[in-house]
Amino acid sequence: MIKVLPKEVADKIAAGEVIESPVSIVKELVENSIDSGATAITCEIVKGGKEEIRVTDNGAGIPSEEVETAFLRHATSKITKTEDLKNLYTLGFRGEALASIAAVSRTELITKTKEEKAGTRIVIHGGITISKEGIGCPEGTTIIVRDLFYNMPARGKFMKSEAAEAGKVIDMMSRLAITRPDIRFTMISNGKTFFVSQGNGDLKAAILAVYKEREFGDLVEVVSKDSHSPVKVKGFVSRPSFTRTSRRSQYYFVNGRAVKNSALEKGVDLGYKERLFEGRQPIVFLFVDVEPGKLDVNVHPNKKEVKFEDEIQVITAVEEAVQNTIKSEEGVIKGLDTYKKESDNIRPIESKDKSKEKKDEQIDIREFLKAKTEIKEENLVAYNKEPELASKEEPGFDFEEEQASYFGEPDTEVKSKPFFFDDLVFRGAIFGTYLLATDHENFYLFDQHAAHERINYEKFVKAYWEGEKEGQILLTPFTFDVPLDMTEDWESWVEILNAMGYSVESFGENTFIVREIPAFLDMSEGEDFVKSFVDSYHEDIKKENTIVIDKLITKACKASIKANDYIKDEEITALIEDLKKTDNPFSCPHGRPTFIKFSKYDLEKMFKRIV
Repeated sequence: MIKVLPKEVADKIAAGEVIESPVSIVKELVENSIDSGATAITCEIVKGGKEEIRVTDNGAGIPSEEVETAFLRHATSKITKTEDLKNLYTLGFRGEALASIAAVSRTELITKTKEEKAGTRIVIHGGITISKEGIGCPEGTTIIVRDLFYNMPARGKFMKSEAAEAGKVIDMMSRLAITRPDIRFTMISNGKTFFVSQGNGDLKAAILAVYKEREFGDLVEVVSKDSHSPVKVKGFVSRPSFTRTSRRSQYYFVNGRAVKNSALEKGVDLGYKERLFEGRQPIVFLFVDVEPGKLDVNVHPNKKEVKFEDEIQVITAVEEAVQNTIKSEEGVIKGLDTYKKESDNIRPIESKDKSKEKKDEQIDIREFLKAKTEIKEENLVAYNKEPELASKEEPGFDFEEEQASYFGEPDTEVKSKPFFFDDLVFRGAIFGTYLLATDHENFYLFDQHAAHERINYEKFVKAYWEGEKEGQILLTPFTFDVPLDMTEDWESWVEILNAMGYSVESFGENTFIVREIPAFLDMSEGEDFVKSFVDSYHEDIKKENTIVIDKLITKACKASIKANDYIKDEEITALIEDLKKTDNPFSCPHGRPTFIKFSKYDLEKMFKRIV
């Protein structure tokens, strides 16, 4: 039998499509405030928004006689007919937000229009109106949402920790604040003010006020040169010399709405084509405006994604705008000044004529390879001594299988003979990347970058998991900034760094100071690791979460020799000696071989000496 669902059941089902967590509520309420014409908006949350969310604005307010109507499903002032969907300029329009929020919380709304002498207060619990009365209040609207999912406890269990939920709200409010630099936004969590934007229309000032990262002061402004293009592009991007390890610092906005869109990312990637090192991502604050009729904003329940009618046109517009920006005088000249500070010690592509390279440009890694504090010998597995031992770090590691995989199948006469590092004689290097070595019957090519990554990776892993961490005190401590959403529960990720041998302390609003670094790193390597760590930050990091820690260390371990880094003979010897001591000398943390073998038989076959 088909039945019409009761209102309270239908409301809860619909709420599940719109309200996922506190950030969903904040987004809907703040976007409504923006649509109301507000010039000042304050968001306050308590315990990540689980206990209370309060959004206050100085917008137009809601007339007293329409307050109850505003909480009805599909009640909206944004559209009246189907044709309006083709020309949307407002952020909210479906009329589901207030009804959905009120259905799963204890909601209170206080509002007043300019024309009314007194305001109106309405209280709704679980979608049922408890009271409505007049009240004295300023012009605008305040909505208070308490006890989220109090009547849906099963749904509440799916929310993350208070710190994680607060982080998502702060991140979302940050995006909204730079979307509308003409509005003064204030973000408060548990009584602490995280940011206050100026609201003076200056986009860069808004970015700096909200994100508070000093390096963002060097961003370059993007402006479309083609004023007649139907796609307008503006914003700020970083020079190729200032990049991150992920897209975490890329923000895209379409017609004033923060969105995710692969076409915009592709346009940026093409704009930076051949200007970035592999695995690096630029900082992006990109605003794209298109005709509303050529944009579908209703492809996602929370309008997080958009679909363009002509994606190629958008990609091209973004690509050209980015290219023009980084080719400009400001983008190029100032960028050269900071090239050597690239966070991963990566060097620009060098001339193919290596004969002109000067000795003072060589990378001296001897001090790095000679770890100031040696890892205890009993904790290492030296394969030239005990090849039958498996790696404790990588479950399932099989010596013979790994050896066969990277060396090729052994010749019949040496099939049972283990591999000995001590038998190797090094013959030099080629292309500034591959190290040549021979033994009595074979020759080997070592990838210096892969080998050094393996060494660094195991040093970090052992430093993290072993009980005693030795650090070196810095004569000149350094500071670094983090995104605001990392400040809500900063003790958790600082504990991870400190467990590796760092000494990190809070040093202001979103600034942290490092007084010690692990003993086996030098100053620049220690600083680079911290920056990569922050770029790879994950909200579910826990000290005992081995999988997350392992992945994070793998991504963050970037202080390795690169291809085209010419190193000296004694540095090669030190590198191989350290590789010999690792648990798994056969591959880098990403699974690539550290070296490959060519037997005499292989060579003779290549030269067709044998058939």
